[in-house]
Amino acid sequence: MPTAIPSFSGFGLGLRREHYADFLDGEVPVDFVEVISENFMVDGGRPLATLERVREKHPVILHGVSMSIGSAQGLDRDYLARLRSLAERTQPLWVSDHLCWTRTSAHNSHDLLPMPFTQEALQVVCDNIDHAQDALGRAMLIENPSSYLTFPEDEMMEWEFIAEMARATGCFLLLDVNNI
Repeated sequence: MPTAIPSFSGFGLGLRREHYADFLDGEVPVDFVEVISENFMVDGGRPLATLERVREKHPVILHGVSMSIGSAQGLDRDYLARLRSLAERTQPLWVSDHLCWTRTSAHNSHDLLPMPFTQEALQVVCDNIDHAQDALGRAMLIENPSSYLTFPEDEMMEWEFIAEMARATGCFLLLDVNNI
């Protein structure tokens, strides 16, 4: 598995339906385009066709919102296969997702739910990240959580949890200053 990601900086834009015409009809002065992975994990259709044309001119970053890295039930294999297919098709600079959980085995909440900072949760997260990186064949970036609550069970500080997660898995960190 790769142990590095391309170093890149610049001004980017999240590709939304409202931007399709601008990207397809002319030059958009951005250095990269970020897409929500789940919006493009399909076979065919206008969004994917648009993304394939956009990536001819702009590097792409895949940012997920539903991998559920914190799920004690493990990761969804079908989800990982579809994400890998999208990554192979778009050759993104990097693939990222959130440090949270979003689903149980039967239901996706479509919300980035917080988790306790415990040794048990850390082991779950590390196992899931290892599984995801193996399935994708690349290192991932994990975004720091939006910490709007704490748990009485917390055994460590958020920064300790994240540092150990990165050390144990070799993943990289995506720092969202809004989440601090």
